[in-house]
Amino acid sequence: MATDVRYPASALVEFAAALFAAAGCDGDKPDVIARGLVEADLLGHTTHGLQLASVYLAELEGGAMSPRGEPEAVADRGACVTWDGRRFPGVWLAARAVDLAADRAAIYGVCTVVVRRSHHIGCLAAFLQRATDRGMMVTIASSDPAAASVAPFGGRRAVFTPNPLAVGIPTDGDPILIDVSASITTNGMAGRLRREGKRFPGPWAVDAEGVPTDDPNALVGDAPGALLPVGGADHGHKGYGLALMIEALTQGLGGFGRAEAPSGLGAAVFVQVTDPGAFGGRDAFTRETSWLAAACRATPPVPGVDAVRLPGQRGLDRKRRALAEGVALYPGILDALAPFAARFTVPPPMPVI
Repeated sequence: MATDVRYPASALVEFAAALFAAAGCDGDKPDVIARGLVEADLLGHTTHGLQLASVYLAELEGGAMSPRGEPEAVADRGACVTWDGRRFPGVWLAARAVDLAADRAAIYGVCTVVVRRSHHIGCLAAFLQRATDRGMMVTIASSDPAAASVAPFGGRRAVFTPNPLAVGIPTDGDPILIDVSASITTNGMAGRLRREGKRFPGPWAVDAEGVPTDDPNALVGDAPGALLPVGGADHGHKGYGLALMIEALTQGLGGFGRAEAPSGLGAAVFVQVTDPGAFGGRDAFTRETSWLAAACRATPPVPGVDAVRLPGQRGLDRKRRALAEGVALYPGILDALAPFAARFTVPPPMPVI
């Protein structure tokens, strides 16, 4: 649960941007990183918002994240682009990739940007409105070829990362913001539950012997288990297939992945933006997506459910409230940033009075 103390979103952005600038990030990197992390908190993705700032600052301090420079263009065919991210901040790289793909989609109809050797990109949902606000559909996927915490269906040894997939779909109202993963839960949530002495709501993992468990501690130690793919022990073949697709889109298309045995926190990224105007037309696209959205919302709910919601609806409601009343951060986030703020002499954000 978030604390009762709320902070202006602009103050949090200013605070985080000052920290990343003091840590050596050049150009627009501090501002883009800060806005991306705060956007995640605005949408309610508290494990992938400012909670990651202390991790990223430590990575910059230790040299595992590069603070200065530009990505290298490995290939560029106009509608198909591959970057070597050169270990730059992933939030910055992903934001730039979406912006470039949207610019190119306005020309070619569709543009795909793949980034290899990126650092961690944070919350995928935080990038979607960069495209949907322009009337375009966007798909983003990410994996980490240096890490493994999710077992393939039927297996007990980790091969994949949670491998998130996000899709932004414009309508005549709020966009549909889909943010899912190929695993039942994320490493960030597993770590939070472990630190707080809590358990998963169900058997979301297997221990080293392959026995399903709700204990996040089973994922660490000398003989770690693994998270289960979405669908769990019963229907996990669905998440398994999704994980394989995402690995191919990110590492396969980027030409750099597990086969190279990289090390360190990082990401392989797939971004594709589609301009409906190049197909059946933007008005026709919006007519169809808006009808579908309305039909879903109008569906009678099952007992115990207030109403049928669309993906992203609750997050956008949270965002509107947070922008109006302030952002309630998850406990411990500012405490983790306090040593960096002291070292860089950056004043902490002031809460809403």
